[in-house]
Amino acid sequence: MSEAVKIHKQNGKMLEYKGEPVVLVCATEHYGAVMNRPFDFEAYLKDCKAKNQNYTRLFLLFRELQTKENPYSTCKPESPDYISPFQRVGPDQAVDLLPKYDLMVWNNEFFERLHRFMRLARDCDVIVEVVLFSCSYQQPLFELLPLSGKNNVNGTEDVHFNVALSMKAPKLFGHEKRYVQKIVEELNEYPNFLFEICNEPLSFFPQHATVDEINEWQAELIRFIRALEKDMPHQHLIAAEECWKWHEGEELEVGTDHSFRHMDIDIVNVHPLPNMKYGGKTYDLGAFMSKRLHLETYKAFCLDTYHEAKMLNMDEDNIASEFRDYEGWTIHRKRAWTAVFCGAHYDYIDFSIQVMCPTGTPDSQKHVRSWFQYLQNYLACVDLVSCKPSHRVKAAPEETLACALEDQRGFHIYLADKREVDEAGHGGVIKGTLVMDLPDEEYLVSAYAPEFGQFSVETRLLGGREILLPEFRHDLVLRIRKTGAP
Repeated sequence: MSEAVKIHKQNGKMLEYKGEPVVLVCATEHYGAVMNRPFDFEAYLKDCKAKNQNYTRLFLLFRELQTKENPYSTCKPESPDYISPFQRVGPDQAVDLLPKYDLMVWNNEFFERLHRFMRLARDCDVIVEVVLFSCSYQQPLFELLPLSGKNNVNGTEDVHFNVALSMKAPKLFGHEKRYVQKIVEELNEYPNFLFEICNEPLSFFPQHATVDEINEWQAELIRFIRALEKDMPHQHLIAAEECWKWHEGEELEVGTDHSFRHMDIDIVNVHPLPNMKYGGKTYDLGAFMSKRLHLETYKAFCLDTYHEAKMLNMDEDNIASEFRDYEGWTIHRKRAWTAVFCGAHYDYIDFSIQVMCPTGTPDSQKHVRSWFQYLQNYLACVDLVSCKPSHRVKAAPEETLACALEDQRGFHIYLADKREVDEAGHGGVIKGTLVMDLPDEEYLVSAYAPEFGQFSVETRLLGGREILLPEFRHDLVLRIRKTGAP
């Protein structure tokens, strides 16, 4: 039996799977793959493998409402197409006018489909983030779910949606734990997944559930999973993020100190937002669907948290995912490379993948889906076990942001046009010189185009540490390899 994916023993910022170091990179993340009956997840996962994308998120007990930004996500099934872990038994009707659920009766169709998904993901070397719960954001959405007292025959409390992310409703929490136990037992055999407790845990109004109450609910479920798996064949990693704070009329605040320093988790998931807090500082990582880059702050957050013991996953970056065009996709390409070159992992929702379009559109295949493949392809040049962010770049063209990795083979520098899409010169030709502070050794230098996945011919680096850059648009990677290194 293969070992479950784990934190790499020699580099705690990397995962290890099948004996190899792994960086999670994904431009697919279609978390409704199992719940939405018409979705062809076989085509989806096989395309992940073909594009060398090794990660996907999977929601098990949630469904979203359609919005104008994204009306057709896989996580927004029509009610007859929604597959829940619980069987509909009736005779009374749920809010969606279909039979009510019985939380004591498992839905065989759901678990058969879940196992087929997990087996194929394993065969495709895709690591699955199994997301157990999610914030419901609004009462009408929660009242579509099986756990709502309006939708089941089990007499669970009729509560505000935030209460469902706490232990304040004993009957409801009992059924939540029973569901978690079922998922743990069903999936333990698979080595290719990790748990996330709750997507975007959020305290909307403290009179329903406070930040502390939601964090304690997560902590109890983490303890519960650890205890269940203690004597099972696999012990899986757990990812989470601390509860977000929002009060009516105030700005959403998302902290990370509690996640990094106090939660019993292996991976800190961060959904980039404008009011991110870490170590007494505030980071504007960009607003939802804003089509803004915010690359300098994004880099700063990743590097400032790098010294923490836990791995950082820039999870579900939605800064421009609504914009299924070259500009929006380019923003996500730049943020993905920046995250990885600053020691983090990265995924975002590719909204070109929809229920009847499981591998994206011709444009997304040509652009963003291929671009993320090129990022993974480049990482084959990096010694991931020994790599770490480097501070040896001393000067670069002023319109660029430079991120660097160093490993035992040499150095890897990512240069990106940091200007926003509406700034003068954005996307124009960049040229100039890169100045490095390098140890006194001999090096070979080549350039890599993140947009096209192509290397230039290697040349010898002679006479100092100034490198004349080839002209480029948007971004460029330099590989500086020690002579004799592979």
